[in-house]
Amino acid sequence: MATTNDLKNGIVLDLDGQLWTVIDFQHVKPGKGGAFVRTTLKSVMSGKVVDKTFNAGTKVETATVDKRNMTFLYRDGSDFVFMDGDTFDQIPVAAEVVGEGAGYLLENAQAVVAVHDGIPLYVELPVTVELLVEHTDPGLQGDRSTGGTKPATLETGASINVPLFVNTGDRLKVDTRDGRYLGRA
Repeated sequence: MATTNDLKNGIVLDLDGQLWTVIDFQHVKPGKGGAFVRTTLKSVMSGKVVDKTFNAGTKVETATVDKRNMTFLYRDGSDFVFMDGDTFDQIPVAAEVVGEGAGYLLENAQAVVAVHDGIPLYVELPVTVELLVEHTDPGLQGDRSTGGTKPATLETGASINVPLFVNTGDRLKVDTRDGRYLGRA
């Protein structure tokens, strides 16, 4: 348990059985009436963002979320198996938890896995990864109907848009947050 005075960005609250991360908070002391805390909360499971106001000094339930550096080992059916580098424990993480990041995960890649009560909540990948282009059509000089980009399939199976000069076999830097091409590696 903590009070609203203890709130800070990144803390995880357990409200009505759901986990919420504090994105932003502001202590407000109006000229008339009691002080309160205005917060912006993001649901850990769904990603939904809501605004919630608490009276100052109100008790709120905090949740312990353990963020661990882990190594992605392999896929087991629809699950992704990660290993903790310190304890060598292996935990399966459902594909829904990994989400869009699955298209940028290679074996032996490092990631941060957030765990609460033994249940993986989300996976944070590095901001950029280096991946090999497995297939892309040759770019034709002067072809600008597509804005100077073409689709490319990466070694993980993900498809991104790349400039016309990129060829099959090139190593690229890719932004894992939105799948943007950042440059050659």
